[in-house]
Amino acid sequence: MIFMANALPGAPAVVWTDRFLDYTWTPEHPMKPARLQFTMALACGLGLLEGVETLAPATAGEPDLLRIHTPAYLDAVRHAVPAPPGTPPPPTAPYGLGTQDNPVFPHMHEAASVIVGGTLAAAGEIAAGRTRRAVSIGGGMHHAMADSAAGFCVYNDVAVAISWLLDHGFDRIAYIDVDVHHGDGVQRAFYGDRRVLTISVHQHPATLWPNTGWPEETGAGAGEGSAINLAMLPGTRDAQWLRGFHAVVPGALAAFRPQLLISQCGVDTHREDPLADLELSVDGQRAAFRAMREWADRYADGRWLAVGGGGYGLVRVVPRAWTHLLAAVLDRDIDPATETPSDWLDQVRAYAPTVEPPRTMSDGVAPDFTRWDGPGGAPDSGDARADRAQRAVDTAVLATRRAAFPLLGLDPEDPRD
Repeated sequence: MIFMANALPGAPAVVWTDRFLDYTWTPEHPMKPARLQFTMALACGLGLLEGVETLAPATAGEPDLLRIHTPAYLDAVRHAVPAPPGTPPPPTAPYGLGTQDNPVFPHMHEAASVIVGGTLAAAGEIAAGRTRRAVSIGGGMHHAMADSAAGFCVYNDVAVAISWLLDHGFDRIAYIDVDVHHGDGVQRAFYGDRRVLTISVHQHPATLWPNTGWPEETGAGAGEGSAINLAMLPGTRDAQWLRGFHAVVPGALAAFRPQLLISQCGVDTHREDPLADLELSVDGQRAAFRAMREWADRYADGRWLAVGGGGYGLVRVVPRAWTHLLAAVLDRDIDPATETPSDWLDQVRAYAPTVEPPRTMSDGVAPDFTRWDGPGGAPDSGDARADRAQRAVDTAVLATRRAAFPLLGLDPEDPRD
């Protein structure tokens, strides 16, 4: 497939297969396929996918997996055997397989290869000019390394897709990662490649695994200036997170001039997520998705590939957030006040009878924020907590901009950049 700049694109592509549900860890593992199942059920129940023909992906083959992963690692995944029930997981294991985070499950290679195939299918639709937008909520396994599993991720679908796109007509790809955990695997894969700009907005690495993503991580060698990291302190809420997001990302995109924007849309930034400490709402996450859509239109001729990622609020968070993501990709935005369908409520109650399901598509939060306007520009609102939080975000913004912006030819202290 060749990138066709002048092709007339069709409708956005939604990549889906029930085979995504085969990516199933142990029963006690926090990443459960129910989050995908409930997302698609909610989207269908709201009529969001009416008239949309989903695209079923093929399984990624070895040549594409070898773009990022080593032959020895692929062989290890293929031949990994689940531990007997009741066996305590070791703290470390060869290739990262068999640990508490990454327990071996049956047919792991095949299930992980389908996830990669989904993101490659989305990339292929855009590269062929059949669409300018595509989404695969099954993707976003951003922690997987060349020779090891990490952070619930076996194969790095996003890195594989970026490598494929670089061989199919693209030479300026911007990757934005809004998962609560640093997008370390994708950053590492392209840390020395000036053709790929990786931007990660995550919880501060001093407070959360994988303990990377410091502002000083800006790329290496020919790729110096190709990585941007914005670290948010625990407790950061919508207004502060969005202020930082808008203070860093659009300026970098304008300078980089991408042909394509790829978004990893993990939603473990939510205040109810059990594995991290940021305090965003579904409303704030929706605002981030809509901002990335706007930036794709403004800076990348509308080309936007969105994938899922982390998120462990299986009933109350992930389905609503990623339904809003699907809506953003499809240009069928859902009013946050929309009630969740009764059939869907019955379905999730049967799955989790002790969890109170959400009644609307909103957390009742207005995701308003004050735009960053340079050093010392944070106003005194009279709310001591909010002012402290805003000053903390402004400190993080300046650290990131001072480390990365000069490498892009930007003034780190000028809010117009």
